[in-house]
Amino acid sequence: MELTFPVIDFSKLNGEERAAAMEMIKDACESWGFFELVNHGISHELMDTVERLTKEHYRKCMEQRFKEMVASKGLEAVQSETNDMDWESTFFLRHLPESNVSEIPDLEEDYRSKFTSFSYTVSMMKNGLMFNFFFSGNRKVMKEFAVELEKLAEQLLDLLCENLGLEPGYLKKVFYGSKGPTFGTKVSNYPPCPKPDLIKGLRAHTDAGGIILLFQDDKVSGLQLLKDGQWIDVPPMKHSIVITNGKYKSVMHRVIAQTDGTRMSIASFYNPGSDAVIYPAPALLEKEADKSQVYPKFVFEDYMKLYAGLKFQAKEPRFEAMKTVESAVNLGPIATV
Repeated sequence: MELTFPVIDFSKLNGEERAAAMEMIKDACESWGFFELVNHGISHELMDTVERLTKEHYRKCMEQRFKEMVASKGLEAVQSETNDMDWESTFFLRHLPESNVSEIPDLEEDYRSKFTSFSYTVSMMKNGLMFNFFFSGNRKVMKEFAVELEKLAEQLLDLLCENLGLEPGYLKKVFYGSKGPTFGTKVSNYPPCPKPDLIKGLRAHTDAGGIILLFQDDKVSGLQLLKDGQWIDVPPMKHSIVITNGKYKSVMHRVIAQTDGTRMSIASFYNPGSDAVIYPAPALLEKEADKSQVYPKFVFEDYMKLYAGLKFQAKEPRFEAMKTVESAVNLGPIATV
C-alpha cells in the first residue's frame, strides 16, 4: 500500500475543522515524526524573497568554492560509497538567545539585532575541515523570516501541548531555561552530484532538540524519511513548511543528492535553552508508568555536545550515555517530553 505523506492545512485550526486538523497533527507526530504545513501564515512574498536571495548568494559566493573543494578531493572520481562526508554547501545563523554579531566584520549597522548573526561554511566536511567566510547580504529579510518562524514554532508547541494533554504553555516554559530558547538556522544547498549512489547529500540521522521548521526547494527533491523500514520521499511543495519533531520521537531522515539541479534547504531549529533540564513530563509519566526509566534526565547543552559526535549513529546509545551523567543533574522545576 502506498503511503501518503501527511499535509496539514494550518488555516483549518481556526474553524469547524479544528478537531480533524488536530487529529491529523497528532497522528503525523506519532506515526511519521514529520508533516508538511500549508497556509501557515508566513507571507508567500517573504518566502519567495528568502529563496531568491539564498540561491543568488550560493551562485555568487559559494558555488565556485564548492567546486574547488570537490576537485581538490577528487570526489567526482570516487569508486565506492563514502560514509564520512556530505555533498552539501551550508551556512549557519544563530538567532536566540544571543547573537555573535559584534564579532563578525562587515555587518551593516541597520541590521545589527538579536536575530542577525551570519557565519558561512562550505560544508564538504571531513575531519572537521571547513572553509569560512562572511556574508553581508540582505540581513533585514532574513531577520523578518526568522521572526515569523519563531512565532510559528511557538504556536506549534502549544498545539503539541494540547494534543499531549499538557497545560497550555507548558512546552514553551520548559524550553526557556534561564536565558530563553535556543533558535538557529542551517541554510544548505545541495549541488548536482555525479555519483549520488556513492555520496549522500546528507547522511541518515535523527535530529536533536525541539521543533525543526524546514523551508525546502519546491523544484528539486531529495529529502527522505525512514518509515516502517522504507525510505519515503518528502514531497516538495511550494510555500510549505516541513515540521519534524517519547511520545513524539525524532525520525531517521537523509538527503539524496541529485544529478540535476541544486536543492535549497533552510532548516530552523527551535530548541530548549542550553541549561534547560530535559526529562519526561510528569503528567505523561503518570499515564505511562512503564516508561519512567526509558529516558534519562540531562541538561540540554550536555546532550548536544554528545550529539555533535554521534549525529550519524543510532540515538539509543546517546540516551544510555546520558544516563551515566544524570545523577549530577540539578533537576529544579524544568521538565519536558
